[in-house]
Amino acid sequence: MARQLDEQMSGRFAVGRRLRVLDVGMGRGVQALRLARAGHRVTGVERDAETIAAARDALAREPEGIRERMRVLEGDGRDTGVHFLPGSFDVVLCHGMLMYVEEPDPLLAGLARMLAPGGLLSLLVGNGDALAMRPGLRGEWSAALAAFDGGETVPAALPPSRTPAEGETAPARPRGGVRADRLATLTAKLAGIGAPLRAWYGVRVFTDAAGAPAGTGVAPHGDLAALLAAEERAGRTDPYRAVAALLHLCGVRG
Repeated sequence: MARQLDEQMSGRFAVGRRLRVLDVGMGRGVQALRLARAGHRVTGVERDAETIAAARDALAREPEGIRERMRVLEGDGRDTGVHFLPGSFDVVLCHGMLMYVEEPDPLLAGLARMLAPGGLLSLLVGNGDALAMRPGLRGEWSAALAAFDGGETVPAALPPSRTPAEGETAPARPRGGVRADRLATLTAKLAGIGAPLRAWYGVRVFTDAAGAPAGTGVAPHGDLAALLAAEERAGRTDPYRAVAALLHLCGVRG
């Protein structure tokens, strides 16, 4: 996903430009720190106190120049208008958060308002068009059949996009389970909020079925480079990307 994000950023902004980045639902700050190390100014928003503490601890171990480029705020992403003026950011990330929000439309609209003209909105969501794939590949036939008829809420078939680290509190789930989003629905929503979809990718096409523990980055056969190459290729290739566990959508503010 980081490679996909870098591809979109480099294709949209001049090389060497220092971007203003907002990461909503930043978790422990993996993406935020990576972008701050690349020279961008990053603001991370997270609601869980323990996760915020871990992110700040990780930031404190960085060199002074990186610490100066990144700040961490407490919030749930729906109060961005309280903290920032419209158009304050060139890039807005919301990775793995929408699946825990029962009513995502106000959040999406608020994120789009944060973008400057031409800004990039990056979303990572559960794939509502492929909910039966994971239980089916595991031989969990009842769960697979239920997923066909389960709408866009998944009690068990969809693992979180980010496995909480030891001691970390997992995000609260909506009633009934994890929400997933359909590509066509999100495409329409992005157009409606003025950040139409420009590119989309699949994430975790093969790894769940291959036995790599979600979120660990460990290849089941020890060849991480080959795993990443296969995932990257599948994530941009039809029909494979359509059955990924997660979708990475990139919209651009008009």
